[in-house]
Amino acid sequence: MTAISRRRFLASATAAAAAGSCALPLARAQTPVKLGSAVLGDYALAGPFLLALERGMFRSENLDAEYVPFRGGPDLVKAVIAGEILIGAGGSTDVLVAREAGMPLKMIATQTEGNHFTLNVAPTITKVADLKGRAIGVTQAGATTWVFARMLARQQQWDTDRDVKIVALGGLDAQLAALARNEIAAFVWGDGGAVTQLQGKSKMLMRFDALTPKWISQILYASEDGVRKHNETIRKAMKAIFTAQRFMAQKTADAAEAIAKKIGWSVDGVLAAHKISGGLISHDGTVSIEALASVQDVLLEHGVIKKKLPIEEHLTREFTPVRFP
Repeated sequence: MTAISRRRFLASATAAAAAGSCALPLARAQTPVKLGSAVLGDYALAGPFLLALERGMFRSENLDAEYVPFRGGPDLVKAVIAGEILIGAGGSTDVLVAREAGMPLKMIATQTEGNHFTLNVAPTITKVADLKGRAIGVTQAGATTWVFARMLARQQQWDTDRDVKIVALGGLDAQLAALARNEIAAFVWGDGGAVTQLQGKSKMLMRFDALTPKWISQILYASEDGVRKHNETIRKAMKAIFTAQRFMAQKTADAAEAIAKKIGWSVDGVLAAHKISGGLISHDGTVSIEALASVQDVLLEHGVIKKKLPIEEHLTREFTPVRFP
């Protein structure tokens, strides 16, 4: 049971397309749409896209969907703003950080409610205090994983310049490689931590819901320009994504088999990840304003953002709740 890298995933998708496969991207439909996620190695984040592609849910909405996993939230945000990706899936902090920086990004739905992020450590680490003086891996500076590493340091009263080193490494394969080389002693991740624990490569020491009040783990977002120009395409894509999310909740075993083929995990690994985040997967995308405001308050408290903007400016309600026949 091995974690698939983003590079291997994209290479296999390209090869499948060249061979005329109906997997990724799908056979030409009426409307092309390009979708992305902050990382690949997270079941709740990437799973709905992989399942919707595998089961033809985008095709049922007359969409020719292409899915691209990125190396972290900041890179995905840039691609969405540039119009290279129509809908992005990432941590909820992305939209707050982006809009404070003046980027015209809009949250369009909640993907994963609550907080499913985990602290994953080397097998020799037994408690959080053991990480003092060591390095913690995150995806990218400014990403949700980076925010949580800084929150952990503050909770432990560590100086982030002296007592702990926060290292931006990218995807799950890079985190595991650095952990194996003892370059880091821990990494912040989502539900994929259950998979690496099952593999014996790391162990989950804690969940970050122990540090956060009301929270939204993962969201879907688009640029303001994308919302204006591609409203109907977004609406159709949302229906496909949330059809997949409902399938993951209601037919978990079938969904796990389909997702395992694409994410590079065993079925047992996917099911282990589902135990962490399955109960948090949103069924209709409805956004909790109270939870989003709580995320903003935490970012302000930790100095990640400097200004408190009106929370309604960060989202649009055009697409939620997602309606089903």
